[in-house]
Amino acid sequence: MKEVICQQQESQAVVMGCWILNESISVILALSWLGVNLYLFIDTFCWYREEESFFYTRVILGSTLAWARASAVCLNFNCMLILLPISRNLISFIRGASICCRGPWRRHLDKNLKFHKLVAYGIAVNATIHIVAHLCNLERYNLSQSAEAEGLRAALSTLGDTPNESYLNPIRTFHTNTTTELLTTVAGITGLLISLALILIMTSSTEFIRQISYELFWYTHHVFIIFFISLSIHGAGRMVRGQTPESLLLHNVTFCRDRYAEWQAAARCPAPQFSGKEPSAWKWVLGPVVLYACERVIRFWRFQQQVVITKVVSHPSGVLELHMKKRNFKMAPGQYVLIQCPSISSLEWHPFTLTSAPQEDFFSVHIRAAGDWTRAFCKAFAAEGPTRREPWSLPRLAVDGPFGATLTDVFHYPVSVCIAAGIGVTPFAALLKSIWYKCCESQTQLKLSKVYFYWICREPSAFEWFADLLLSLETRMSEQGKTHLLSYHIFLTGWDENQAIHIALHWDENTDVITGLKQKTFYGRPNWNNEFRQIAYSHPSGSIGVFFCGPKALSKTLQRMCRLYSSADPRGVHFYYNKESF
Repeated sequence: MKEVICQQQESQAVVMGCWILNESISVILALSWLGVNLYLFIDTFCWYREEESFFYTRVILGSTLAWARASAVCLNFNCMLILLPISRNLISFIRGASICCRGPWRRHLDKNLKFHKLVAYGIAVNATIHIVAHLCNLERYNLSQSAEAEGLRAALSTLGDTPNESYLNPIRTFHTNTTTELLTTVAGITGLLISLALILIMTSSTEFIRQISYELFWYTHHVFIIFFISLSIHGAGRMVRGQTPESLLLHNVTFCRDRYAEWQAAARCPAPQFSGKEPSAWKWVLGPVVLYACERVIRFWRFQQQVVITKVVSHPSGVLELHMKKRNFKMAPGQYVLIQCPSISSLEWHPFTLTSAPQEDFFSVHIRAAGDWTRAFCKAFAAEGPTRREPWSLPRLAVDGPFGATLTDVFHYPVSVCIAAGIGVTPFAALLKSIWYKCCESQTQLKLSKVYFYWICREPSAFEWFADLLLSLETRMSEQGKTHLLSYHIFLTGWDENQAIHIALHWDENTDVITGLKQKTFYGRPNWNNEFRQIAYSHPSGSIGVFFCGPKALSKTLQRMCRLYSSADPRGVHFYYNKESF
């Protein structure tokens, strides 16, 4: 029993070590982000707790002053970061131009959306703290004007009632309605707009909303424009005020705070003067906002460029294939583009992986009718009917990109494992086509020596368009004597009784009855433990890139397999997991 427990503990330690090895850069980045947030919060909190110029402000507000200001600084920091991960051209530039982002290191750029979500959670947490703290501040300002208020608090609240005095308490009378006061100030109005925008963005970003209505997610996400404009001018109201530097020289807080009754008369204790802190949020977000504005300018410029549709093909399972041409369009295998169809929506852009190879004189995408926009798109291109239209009569399209994605790193590993589920096979079409063309080029030397390709699909009809590509690839590699380069495994998970009888009758034929390939189709789901164990046995040392496009449940399984079968020995085999995401 003890031996079993020790083996389990050792196995868990190995898995943990492999996870740290695989995700070290992501972990360091996340911890750095968290560390900066904690530093900014604690440093700002302590400063407002101790700073002499805010002593009188703390008399009225107490510790909630520090809570409000510390969360505000962290909010500014995260708002500075939130736009960077979704700047697609910036990410593509770093991926292609940076010398330090090579091999397994570069795959962490594909986690940009995860970092975007992480920063969004940081904004939500700090915004909540900031709102709660200021609501408490508003109430304490109001209570300081009440009849029960006495001593220094009452004296500070009455400042500003006579000439040559500046106020500290923005609530001038106890009978002032705090809600009205909130809605008649710059800080109150912008704060309300920021809160509403943030609630809309966060609630519409949930996976449930994205699945049932991507359009709702898309439109509400653009409320970020109101969010950033309101954030930039939020501090202009200067609700929280502190003692001016000039007043600190004339009015010694330590000496004068107990002599508040003599402030008007005593020369040594003149009435303190206050002013609001200059707004700083715009300084934090100006750079990223300008950068993102440049992204939009580039998109608008690409929107104006003509896209010529050369071919439209309707495949089974509601898949539409589009061939297009665009001037000076250059791509790499695994990249994706954003497509807009103005006749459907003048604002929506949707990402689609390119399925053509760089060597072809066109670029193509495969689109499955899965949501409102894609169904309208397929209908506009007559993909649901028996008729075919000439390319010139089709709706106008705009294309932005291409942008770098996970699959562009396939050729950077000596061994790559490519796994697709359903329509998730589209990103691998360009990759396999590129391999086919490189096999034709005798002078091309590839670092990639082996590709394992897995495709899990529910319907036999879905194999039609992709099986032709695999067949041509199989034939070409056989002619070139490079059959060892590609090992493919196709799994069918759904079939009816008639299909099962047909499969059984033709089982002994040389080619597969469904795909027409020499490699037979497997029925059921793959045993990933066996598959990864065999790959690890065949390649006992070096780096293996695992690339996946498909549902989240299978992604978690594959990620666990990568950790489980990676060696803790740096000289052993290491599986690096990469998931396609937009």
